[in-house]
Parts: sequence; structure tokens; C-alpha cells
Amino acid sequence: MPTAPAGTLYRGREGMWSWVAHRVTGVLIFFFLLVHVLDTALVRVSPEAYNAVIGTYKNPIMGIGEAGLVAAIVFHAFNGIRIMLVDFWAKGPRYQRVMLYVVLGLFVVTMAGFLPRHLGHVFGGA
Repeated sequence: MPTAPAGTLYRGREGMWSWVAHRVTGVLIFFFLLVHVLDTALVRVSPEAYNAVIGTYKNPIMGIGEAGLVAAIVFHAFNGIRIMLVDFWAKGPRYQRVMLYVVLGLFVVTMAGFLPRHLGHVFGGA
């Protein structure tokens, strides 16, 4: 029975994990958008219900959830660019590991700029 060659692009290596993370973040973003459309549609049905739902979002747990949403969007965007480069650039597969580390670096820098200010607002700061 033939087996897959060791060291393929995705088999248990960085490519596979970035693929998994890209799919997970995509699904999370989809569900956020679904909830966002539904809760925004409430304003046409009942402004009071809309205000009540929006009021429930103003707590620290939802603030942390917002930070998670931003993290998912940032990773998904940077990794999407990496995927396009791997798919459409002739040298992309050769540099996919390096590009993943660039994606992770950009993710850390972006989140380091975002989180202090956002969490300051969430937990009663400026």
C-alpha cells in the first residue's frame, strides 16, 4: 500500500497548521457576520429589542470576544495574502514557511498595537 512521501508541504508541518487556522478563523468570522446581520436587522423589527441586545454586548466578556474577532480577522487577512503568494507565485511553495513566520510577526505587531488600547477601553481605562 503506497504511503504519502514524508515532508510534504502540509503533512503535520507549518503549512497544515496555517491551513487549519485559516479555516477556523474563516468560520468564526462567518458566524460573527451572521450574528451581526441578525442583530442589526432587529432595529427594523423592534428598536427596543435592538437596544436590549446591543446593551448585552457592553461587558468585559464581549470586549474580550471583540479582541478575539480582531485577532481572527488580522490572522485571516495576512494568511490569505500568504496563501495567494503560495498559489500564484512560482517560488511561493519554496518560501511558504518563511512567509508563515512573516504572517505571525505581522500578526503579533498588529495585535500588540491594538490590544492595549482596546482592553483599556473594555476594562474602564481611557
